[in-house]
Amino acid sequence: MAQIITPPFTAETARKKVQLAEDGWNSRNPEKVSLAYSENSQWRNRNTFLQGRPAIKKFLTGKWSRELHYKLEKELWAFQGNRISVRFEYEWMHAETGQWFRSYGNEQWEFNDDGLMARRYASVNDLAIDPKDLRITTSPDSE
Repeated sequence: MAQIITPPFTAETARKKVQLAEDGWNSRNPEKVSLAYSENSQWRNRNTFLQGRPAIKKFLTGKWSRELHYKLEKELWAFQGNRISVRFEYEWMHAETGQWFRSYGNEQWEFNDDGLMARRYASVNDLAIDPKDLRITTSPDSE
């Protein structure tokens, strides 16, 4: 059974929560990832606003059908009580154009007492990159 980490967070549990999130998102499994969020979780992802697991699952399904070879790294930035802040970057190839991107951003997370994410606010910027400049995704063939 998966480890459930609940607030209030310590430095150790916050780092573990961030690593679990990174591992989950790198699975690119919308069903699995959506289970980390409360039933009525509220999101802002770039300019998209979502509420609830079904909307999150649908969003992630579309995301990973467009963003091929997705590979993410997250880093704990700060934590207090039931909140965690992270910085992240990920690399991906656009399904239609074949252009590679590295996306950078910050997320603010708020968890309920059960350890599920109740709110997620993400700001993200994309940078087009040459495949020779990949740092996170060394080769799509190695997946």
